[in-house]
Order: sequence, then structure tokens, then C-alpha cells
Amino acid sequence: MFSHIMVGSNDIERAKRFYDAVLGVIGAGEPLRNQNATGHTRLFYRHDGQTFCVVEPINGEPACPANGGTIGFKCDSPEQVNAFHDTALAHGGVSIENPPGLRQGSLGPMYLAYVRDPDGNKLCALHRPKPAA
Repeated sequence: MFSHIMVGSNDIERAKRFYDAVLGVIGAGEPLRNQNATGHTRLFYRHDGQTFCVVEPINGEPACPANGGTIGFKCDSPEQVNAFHDTALAHGGVSIENPPGLRQGSLGPMYLAYVRDPDGNKLCALHRPKPAA
């Protein structure tokens, strides 16, 4: 359904340090760094057929997080969710909502954690246990 997800940053180098560490937990490597025609830097993280981008806003306005928006990252285990959360905190992120843990959702149980990146974007690390056979 999605080709990519893009968030803005007011400090692209700080964002790179944060996302290099946090996305490294789920297996994403170094981003492709690109400068567009207007001279704005873009970072493209690619992993498992998906693309997550961090950009300097091209309209010259400050980057700001989406009100009500959340970007979810699929994790392979509760331990990976915890590592994502802890790595985010160690690199300037802020833990929000409840501590990482198991929650019952409308689609069944899930283990998740919520953080905000240094620019205020809301991120979710999520693991859905496989249903028992």
C-alpha cells in the first residue's frame, strides 16, 4: 500500500544519528544521502522492501510532527521492541504513553512501545505474536 514514509527534521545530522541507531535495531543499514535540486538533504533508509525518509523541509518552514500521526515499525520479538525503545531513549528520543509491554488490541495481542524522535515525531515499535496453531 505504501511506497514510502517521510518525516521532516530541523537538524538532519541529529536525526541521522537517532535513526541510524534506532533503525539499526530492526536491521536497516546506513541511509542513502541525497541532496535535491533546492539543496535540501534527504536520508533514505531502506529495509525489507520498505523506505523511510528523513528530510529537510523544502518549503523553508520548520519541520513539525503530525498531530495524531504515528509511524509504526515492525519488530521480530518483544526483545527487539525493547531494544528499539531503549536505543531511541539513548539517542535523544522520549518515551511516551505506557512503558513497553503487551497490550490487547482489536486485532489481538501485541507487544509495543511508543517514543518521540528528537523532532517530535511519534514512533511505535510493534511485535504481533504469531497465533497459536
